[in-house]
Amino acid sequence: MEINCETIKHLAKLSDFALSEKETEALTGDLKNIIGYISQLDELDTEGVEPTYQVFEMDNVWRDDEIIDQEASREDLLALTKEEKENQIKVPRVL
Repeated sequence: MEINCETIKHLAKLSDFALSEKETEALTGDLKNIIGYISQLDELDTEGVEPTYQVFEMDNVWRDDEIIDQEASREDLLALTKEEKENQIKVPRVL
């Protein structure tokens, strides 16, 4: 994909960005430099190298779900709230 001013303008339109002509030209040069720098990786010989998906060896630790009786009734829990209405905790409006 060629990076030019038209590409930057198209990406800006898709991203709903307003860019001046000077900003468009600067981004064009910056992106060309970045892609040129990254393209140096194409020169590496990666024959026989397995892709790395995870840098650190990590395993998921699974445990069985357990239901633990908390020995608290609805009334006990509602008594801890500042305000309740119709057996529910009343909280401040968000919107």
